Amino acid sequence: MTRLAQTAGLNDIQREILSTVRDFIDKEIIPVATQLEHRDEYPTEIVEGLKELGLFGLMIPEEYGGLGESLLTYALCVEEIARGWMSVSGIINTHFIVAYMLKQHGTQEQKDTFLPRMALGEVRGAFSMSEPALGSDVSAISSKGVKDGEEYVLNGQKMWLTNGGTSTLVAVLCRSDEGHPEGTAPHKSMTTFLIEKEPGFGEVRPGLTIPGKIDKMGYKGVDTTELIMDDLRIPANRVLGGTTGRGFYQMMDGVEVGRVNVAARGCGVAQRAFELGVSYAQQRHTFGKPIAQHQAIQFKLAEMATKVEAAHAMMVNAARKKDSGERNDLEAGMAKYLASEYCKEVVEDAFRIHGGYGFSKEYEIERLYREAPMLLIGEGTAEIQKMIIGRRLLEEYRFQG
Repeated sequence: MTRLAQTAGLNDIQREILSTVRDFIDKEIIPVATQLEHRDEYPTEIVEGLKELGLFGLMIPEEYGGLGESLLTYALCVEEIARGWMSVSGIINTHFIVAYMLKQHGTQEQKDTFLPRMALGEVRGAFSMSEPALGSDVSAISSKGVKDGEEYVLNGQKMWLTNGGTSTLVAVLCRSDEGHPEGTAPHKSMTTFLIEKEPGFGEVRPGLTIPGKIDKMGYKGVDTTELIMDDLRIPANRVLGGTTGRGFYQMMDGVEVGRVNVAARGCGVAQRAFELGVSYAQQRHTFGKPIAQHQAIQFKLAEMATKVEAAHAMMVNAARKKDSGERNDLEAGMAKYLASEYCKEVVEDAFRIHGGYGFSKEYEIERLYREAPMLLIGEGTAEIQKMIIGRRLLEEYRFQG
């Protein structure tokens, strides 16, 4: 294990899990990640390896066949996986958000139906809030679910669906005005629908189309897609929790887990960038000595390492807060904001240390330089995080006068 980003207070099981995951990353992901990323190839063998390790069931309770581990354990595993290749961490993130939402909010029938198969990786989850025209404004969702007998008919278009092609269960947030009178606040008339589908692209079930992958600057390998619902019919028992109007709160609960995940990804990518930078600085010579012996580079390494350590500490704090059962939107927002910003800065410094070679696709830092920007917008932009942080601070520090 490296000197940086250590976590105090872990038990023997957590340490064993992390050691196993790190060994898998070093042997099975890092050697092939850049090659697969350049080909934008889905990492099938890596995903099968994660399934064998039981990581798809890491946070799913033991009664459903999972390992029953904490969010902290999951976040530390994500940190390691992102250190190897951030796209792989994205594959399991959306899966775990859906599993978490089912565990916290699903009916018993929904838990019994999906969680055991999700723990094995046989059912793979994805979730969808964003739409082409709304960005961060979740209240402006226009996709709609209308009750028709014992079914709901869904119509609308969703955007930025991670695992859109490979998933077989998608949690989708839609408007559902049934039972909610006109004038009801938008967030109180939203419902999460659980949509089962076949993996692949095109029409994956009647009324549901997953177009091809969106071509992205980075974050390749994982499939990012749209989702189009055209009179899609699903049974009423696929409303998450069995009651309409709770979707916004269910999704926000899941997004808090997602923000801890994105913070963990930022920590992992930053750690890898530091590793690459400090290693290259000791190999590259200028003016008769390794560039690591130049004060300017030592200052850069010191700043990078400090940012890695600070981001990791905030991510761990946010995960532990959620595990305790307490509200953690403030801590998750801070961790996501700081880790993603620091990740960008650490990656850029490592890129600068590499000089001209950092611009070459032969060097791993080039891939990290294209991956880091996704963390600035994933699970809410920096501006959204600041809004959340500011509002929560005003709640905690209300002026008494």
